Amino acid sequence: MRSKVEILAPVGSLEALQAAVENGADAVYLGGKVFNARQNAPNFDYDELKTSVDYAHLRNVRVYVTVNILLDNKELNQVVDYILYLYNIGVDAVIIQDIGVVRIIKNLLPEFEIHASTQMTINNYKGVQFLEEQGFKRVVLARELSVDDISFIKNRTNLQLEGFIHGALCISYSGQCLLSSIIGGRSGNRGRCAQPCRMSYTIVNTSNGEEVKKEYSNKYLLSPKDLNTIDYLKAIIQSGITSLKIEGRMKRPQYVALIVNAYRKSVDSLIKNEKFNIITERDKKNIAQIFNRGFTKGFILNYDNERFISYDKPNNRGIYIGKVIKIDSQYIHILLEDDLYKGDGIEIDLGSDKNPGMAVDKIYIENNVVHKAYKGDVIKVPRKKSINIKGDVYKTSDVMLLKNAEESYKKTQNQNKISINMSIEISIDNPIKLSLWDNENYVTVESEKLVEKGINISLTKKKIQEQMNKLGNTPYKLENIKIDLQENSMVSLSILNNIRRDGVEKLSNKRKAKYNRRKITREQLEDKISELFNYSNSLNKDTAKNNQISVSIKNKIQFNQLNLSKLDRIYIPLMEDTFECIEKIKVHKKEVFISIDRILGNRDFDDITHEIKKIGLSNIDGIRVANLGVLKFVKDNFKTKIHGDIGLNTFNLSTVKLFKDYGLNSITLSPELKIEQISKIGDYPLLPYEVIGYGYLPLMIMKYCPLSIMKECKKEQVCNDCRFQTGFGLKDRKGMIFALEKERKNTILYNCNPIMVADHINDLYKCGINLIRLDFTIEKDFIRDIQECFYDFAKGDIDYNEARNFVNEFKKSQDITKGHYYRGVF
Repeated sequence: MRSKVEILAPVGSLEALQAAVENGADAVYLGGKVFNARQNAPNFDYDELKTSVDYAHLRNVRVYVTVNILLDNKELNQVVDYILYLYNIGVDAVIIQDIGVVRIIKNLLPEFEIHASTQMTINNYKGVQFLEEQGFKRVVLARELSVDDISFIKNRTNLQLEGFIHGALCISYSGQCLLSSIIGGRSGNRGRCAQPCRMSYTIVNTSNGEEVKKEYSNKYLLSPKDLNTIDYLKAIIQSGITSLKIEGRMKRPQYVALIVNAYRKSVDSLIKNEKFNIITERDKKNIAQIFNRGFTKGFILNYDNERFISYDKPNNRGIYIGKVIKIDSQYIHILLEDDLYKGDGIEIDLGSDKNPGMAVDKIYIENNVVHKAYKGDVIKVPRKKSINIKGDVYKTSDVMLLKNAEESYKKTQNQNKISINMSIEISIDNPIKLSLWDNENYVTVESEKLVEKGINISLTKKKIQEQMNKLGNTPYKLENIKIDLQENSMVSLSILNNIRRDGVEKLSNKRKAKYNRRKITREQLEDKISELFNYSNSLNKDTAKNNQISVSIKNKIQFNQLNLSKLDRIYIPLMEDTFECIEKIKVHKKEVFISIDRILGNRDFDDITHEIKKIGLSNIDGIRVANLGVLKFVKDNFKTKIHGDIGLNTFNLSTVKLFKDYGLNSITLSPELKIEQISKIGDYPLLPYEVIGYGYLPLMIMKYCPLSIMKECKKEQVCNDCRFQTGFGLKDRKGMIFALEKERKNTILYNCNPIMVADHINDLYKCGINLIRLDFTIEKDFIRDIQECFYDFAKGDIDYNEARNFVNEFKKSQDITKGHYYRGVF
């Protein structure tokens, strides 16, 4: 009997769908050809989506479709058609990142179930409550939460909680990573992540570029091991997670089959309260063999820093099976410590991250070719020229494991078939009457032809049962059958087969019918759609000031370099001297906003409340927020203006409208927008708009600290006293250095070069931008010079040539970037 705990499987193809369903998944998540965060997966076209939904629903498996990227304005109309199609074919829920898409769904299809993607960065209970207000049914929590964090949230919400339990991990908080976007224009927020986190880096001192420790040179310092919680499901389920999510839409179907099957067995065992561990050492070995980068318990089970990163190798490790003991001109001689089949894949560890691998086409024991070799055998395999030193041998692919996994979903006698019952009545001169039923549905069919009286031969109950039991290619298995057979009755076997097929089809249609919805056409929604995208009625009634310059700082040293008369707004963090700084700013009659960290935990809100009340709301003009949970917290607790920062991922007008209606007073647009896209938003001044004109973009925000491996620290509590809080960074293979800075319990990775568009600010103002922001984060010098150039050009005190000359001089000491303003993202 299935529990209320859902096993949610990843599906990247129709075969993977079959693998997941036949191995016990309660639900699957998949993506269409558009609007999903795994654009490199095969994904599903419209017909395949319909086929997938029918296949899954027939077997009582729910289907969730990802619409989990940020959408451009011009895509909003297209997404209406797509979501309408998903609704009409019976998709159970959509998984959303862009909060503007939620506004569309709730207005047009309010009954359509919405799940919040992990890309929404929901890491605290306030974020979950925000989603609850917006009509979500479920949230995929940030991977950084522990079981204690999840329990805390569960006690404060009615939303279903979903969490990852197995598979690849992102090193950054999902939805807050710009590394792939900035390095190569392939945005993770647009489904195109190039995974630069899986590249090698070197820890260096940012002041001189020197490596800090040789053993951490050219290591995979941002590449996490794979999550594996098979031994800890009880604690995860008890925390309040109701959907156990397996990562892997890019993985092969056999991987999906094996991993789903293992977690199905484990969950069922827990529900039955079995005292022994049903997951055997063989199961665990198979889980590792199918794919692993090494395993970690992850943040959900309070990871150990030392065991979190796969810093020697970013891809599949395989399983150790022996050692190379000899190399000659033709063969590699291996002493096996595990079995090896012909067709297996092996890799020899030569102490490099690029070890040679091969498929084992031939296995020799002495001079005999064998199909299989066993533990203890010394074997020979043909040598590759690149292998000239001895090393450990790892099996990276197991041909028998793949075969068995494939058979688990391709064999007709699958263990997860649906039990049905039959009753058949056969009497002379009457049609055959066949009834079929499962635990919910009952159908009856009759034959067109009448039963005849047999002359020399007649039907037997055994033959009838044999024909009714031929359910091989259906999702059913026959549990019981009642046969009412009049003596001497006779019909052809083809008639029996036809009525069985008719009955099965009718039962299948009835099983799928419970998922059907009343079809809705776009024409029926046209008035609502027009109103939804008519932003003219929501224009900002307060006349926003133009050509404004805002400044954001991180510390008192930066503050002391500012010319307080040459800014219009300042964002200042909560620090020891915040109140003193505010007093100085107010002398110049400038807007002051308190800036709150992007990531706050469940128990951080009380401290923030205390700090803001100590400063006094009357002394500030507003508060800047960069997280949905922090937004709700500020709205619920402080009567002041709210500014939304880049962490909110504002990419289109629908998102702006939702945030305006929620109570935001101004907003920073996504730094991934190019100037043409900004202009389309600026055409409708729903709020005062801000963009970043200068600054080192935060490319990642991580709970994990890359320096922790080097420091060998294991506890977060030592962060405040750590001498590595600042002054260190990661150098990539091209020599670019990305600075690392601690922020509370998190680490921020900054871009190697700052955005600098002092000479292009008029292009941005013409797009409808009200404020251009200068973000001072890791800077120690030139702060006043940068500020005065931007401010003087914005106010007309210097001309374009003077601003251009300043930029050219600045470039002599520091490379710069124009960000995405003139190139955009994929």
